[in-house]
Amino acid sequence: MNKQEFIQNFRNFLDTLQDKICEDSKWKIKGFIDSDKTIFTLSNNTKVISKILEIHLFPYILDFANAHNFEIILPSHQNYYPDLSFVSKNDFQIKFAIDIKTTYRNESNPNLCNGFTLGSHGEYFKNRESNKNIQFPYNQYQGHFCLGVIYDRIMIDELTRYGIDDLKKIPSVIQNLTLFFVEKYKIASDSSGSGNTANIRSIKNIDDIINERGVFADLGEEIFDDYWINYGQINITDSKGNIKKITKLKEYLIYRDRNEN
Repeated sequence: MNKQEFIQNFRNFLDTLQDKICEDSKWKIKGFIDSDKTIFTLSNNTKVISKILEIHLFPYILDFANAHNFEIILPSHQNYYPDLSFVSKNDFQIKFAIDIKTTYRNESNPNLCNGFTLGSHGEYFKNRESNKNIQFPYNQYQGHFCLGVIYDRIMIDELTRYGIDDLKKIPSVIQNLTLFFVEKYKIASDSSGSGNTANIRSIKNIDDIINERGVFADLGEEIFDDYWINYGQINITDSKGNIKKITKLKEYLIYRDRNEN
């Protein structure tokens, strides 16, 4: 299976996934249960939601992998890239990297989401044969993808407890889920993650994410790779004669004599 076939097959699968995890536009996960059959509502904490969404999605993703003769290899260490390595059972050389990304809509502007990171532009990205913090060397993957979920957050009473008979009454902590499957470079911004993290940030416009209209989409993956491999490493002189490092795509394109105005 080549990359384009993998993309098409995964997007066909994604069309069926919405109904498996949602009911009446609301997330089917209602909380967690203890051995006394008491149900506790979920937290609005995005890290909690993200992890449980991953757990909810995984059995269905595994079904897809089995149907198309792929093995899924999970990262051998926490925080390794990617979340899921799809490895063909017919040909071990065929691998696809998928990161699961979840984020919420901006409450004041629902056309935007909070954004997310797309992996590191550090050692394994610069050295495509490196095994540092990556399951397989970067250049062994035929494609790098994001399986994403964008949702609306719902404020609920996290202190309320329920019984099994109350299941239908329990509010969902998220609703209006939008699922997407896109190539990583096509939704990348030209900005690094906050703080000292060497992470690539996504764009935030939801329609542009779904339709793969990031700043590198038309430029191509080769430009994306070169920009992020050299991010903050190339010195240029600004209009005032000061030395600065390139951290903007416009500056990079001028430097590479590829001004795309």
